[in-house]
Amino acid sequence: MHFSLILLHMAGATMLLLYAVHMVRMGMELAFGHTLRSMLGQAKRGQLAAAGGGLAMAVMLQSSTAVAMLACGFAASGILATPTGLALLLGADLGSALVVRILTFDLGWLVPVFLFAGGVMHLKLSGERVREAGRMVLGIGLVLLSLQLIAAATGPLRNSAMLPSLSAYLADDYLTAFLIGALFTWLVHSSVAAILMVSALAAQGLIPLEAGVPLVLGANLGGGLIAVWLSRGMPVAAQRLPMGNLLFRATGAVLALAVINTSGLSMQALGADPGAALVNFHLLFNAALALVSLPLVRIVGDLTCRLLPDRPVAGTAHRVSALDRSVIGTPHLALASATRELLRMGELVEVMVRPVTELIRAGDRAAILRVREMDEAVNHTHTAIKLYLAELNRGQMSVQEAKRSIELTDFAINLEHVGDVIAKNLLVLAQERLDKNWRFSAEGWAELVALHERLIENMHLALNLLVTRDLPSARQLVVEKERMRRLHRHSYSEHLKRLQSGTPESIETSGMHLEIARGFKEINSLLVTVAYPILTESGDLLESRLSKVN
Repeated sequence: MHFSLILLHMAGATMLLLYAVHMVRMGMELAFGHTLRSMLGQAKRGQLAAAGGGLAMAVMLQSSTAVAMLACGFAASGILATPTGLALLLGADLGSALVVRILTFDLGWLVPVFLFAGGVMHLKLSGERVREAGRMVLGIGLVLLSLQLIAAATGPLRNSAMLPSLSAYLADDYLTAFLIGALFTWLVHSSVAAILMVSALAAQGLIPLEAGVPLVLGANLGGGLIAVWLSRGMPVAAQRLPMGNLLFRATGAVLALAVINTSGLSMQALGADPGAALVNFHLLFNAALALVSLPLVRIVGDLTCRLLPDRPVAGTAHRVSALDRSVIGTPHLALASATRELLRMGELVEVMVRPVTELIRAGDRAAILRVREMDEAVNHTHTAIKLYLAELNRGQMSVQEAKRSIELTDFAINLEHVGDVIAKNLLVLAQERLDKNWRFSAEGWAELVALHERLIENMHLALNLLVTRDLPSARQLVVEKERMRRLHRHSYSEHLKRLQSGTPESIETSGMHLEIARGFKEINSLLVTVAYPILTESGDLLESRLSKVN
């Protein structure tokens, strides 16, 4: 096979692997997002519980980076302390390594089973959770298929005249191999995919074990870099978790690299072939890293606080805007710039929304004030986006570009309104509950938590939709609006029943319960508006819910 054709097959198999890992993660988030967030909430009970929760979540999501991003959201809201968050990420790293071990078992016979079952569930069955679970099963099948394709594509390279010299170079220059592993992992944004690639090449005899070990250690470093890169625009409290995790990973990887290369330790006993040995080494490394690092999370947490000191949340002077004025004369680039800034505005609003129930239940004045101050940054960003798009509208644009500009302006207005609902309504209620020391009934509080969790899930979907403009996701978001309406109606009717039965807590917090539920429903309705232009363009949105009059 010609070398260029081999590279083409390799590139295709690699992209299939990355897409399959993404499919599994997306299916899990959409089908079991509520479960994942509940697990993250329970992980706050202690460091061991956090590590165990991180491990379980990484196995479910097949990504330690996805767990890190979820944890960042909780940390930004002040709900997840830095030491606990670091323990959670150490567990997630181990869970990610466990996923690699599972996927490298001889599961080739399951490929058609997963593809068929996942395809039927995702395309033919009804029920949103069943379809998303089908997406996850289909993704696992594609992961296994991509590994087979990588093995088939690299087979001819075993007879290549260039391979021995390249392998010998990487085996001798372990530092270069280490850096290549880190860079490749960061580029593909998936440590699972990177380790699977390295193990597949090693199993084919294309990479010697001596070169595979530094590549695997570099991939662990690169996995830490991914989360640091993705969290760079988040509040400082959120950035500390990936930074602390990177410190653990970098220190562990460098020390392991030095010990292995100075002591001459052999990894051959870890597996029947080089590929299995590398996967087992990766698992053992992350297990040892978690075991050694867990007692040090408070120390590293304090270190990250010194490296990334607090700054005023509401201020925007330290924040670099995505609004690029140099492309204002090129509408499609300017609209992309405005979309990025609007997404960052949405992420800031999410930081305000996420801790609301916790602040209402048991927040102190300082925590409530910190979240309320974020509304100033939301207002500032909203104004900047509106002025930027107004200037863009004064130039020459196509009809589609003009429509997109209006869509972005409308959603910016709605996000600003969401910030107002939180700051001027829900947080005022949180302060009132604190002042009067009121308590909700267990049933009433469970209803409010269910509404809030549904709201968070829909917010993720809305912000994804802002970028992807995916038609099925737009339909799902509108369906979720109806589900939210049903949850609100159910909470309202159950609350009235508790009032009639004379439940003391329900009588005491009656007005507050109804206002909180109404606030969650209003925020959800504002978020759903991002789907309307997409559905209108496709013809899926009716102009009126009224029946036609003859």
